[in-house]
Amino acid sequence: MSGYIGRFAPSPTGLLHFGSLLAALASYLDARAHQGLWLVRIEDLDPPREMPGAAAHILRTLERLQLHWDGPVRYQHQQHERYQAAIDILLTQQQAYPCSCSRKQLDQRHVSRGPQGQVYDRYCLTHPPAAGNACAIRLKVEQTRCRFIDRVQGPVEYDFASLGDVVIKRKDGPFAYQLAVVLDDAEQGITHIVRGSDLLDSTPWQVSLQQALALPHPSHAHIPVIVNNDGQKLSKQTFAQPLDAKDSSQLICAALDCLHHPLPDELRKAPVPEQLAWAVRHWRIAHLPAELTFHHPYWGKR
Repeated sequence: MSGYIGRFAPSPTGLLHFGSLLAALASYLDARAHQGLWLVRIEDLDPPREMPGAAAHILRTLERLQLHWDGPVRYQHQQHERYQAAIDILLTQQQAYPCSCSRKQLDQRHVSRGPQGQVYDRYCLTHPPAAGNACAIRLKVEQTRCRFIDRVQGPVEYDFASLGDVVIKRKDGPFAYQLAVVLDDAEQGITHIVRGSDLLDSTPWQVSLQQALALPHPSHAHIPVIVNNDGQKLSKQTFAQPLDAKDSSQLICAALDCLHHPLPDELRKAPVPEQLAWAVRHWRIAHLPAELTFHHPYWGKR
């Protein structure tokens, strides 16, 4: 093996749709083209939002699409002790702090808005909540800027003044995605992250958490996400239809078209293993456009 370890980390809030397939396939091909490992992690942090049976259905769909992963599947709901231990460290080191502010209070203080919504004004850092108050935990971001080279989007730079201090544990109890993904990537030895550009704005917070916890910084590649005619990303909220794995060959063919790796004519109706073998041999992530979104007519056919 090359030392490359990649991953696909779906949330079981819904079934896999065509947009999910693009992220899964791109991360799979990048790992296999580097003779690396490809892991699967189920990001089940928020049970009330999860669809019953979705996690098992996601795994069955990946198997039917011949996207076979390495090693056991990791479930985030089994990692709570590790997440809390990291929060305890950050609190002890004064790199995190409790916050009791509600969205209504932020609205009343007219806090600014950034690419991820309201930019927290650090009120609770200077006005600590009273003991016994229900509190979220926020990371105290020390950096002013974040710069990194994305393998698809190129040089990326963020000003933390437009992002603020991110919540790493919610007031109602669940651990936040930003914390869990950083800890799991480090625990699993992830070296390369290939995912949708809708998560690009989360990367600075994750880099900041990695620095605070002295964790490695994986390489990033944020691929364009597919959108509908209204410019909305495919998701359960925009009524994206789940994949029908009976059309595996057609699905892989259409996904490779979207990823700018069209199959030759003689393979467009070939069995999926032949299609994937060709795609691994010809995979070049540089072929992907440095765009955040793109439209493909296939999304509307499901």
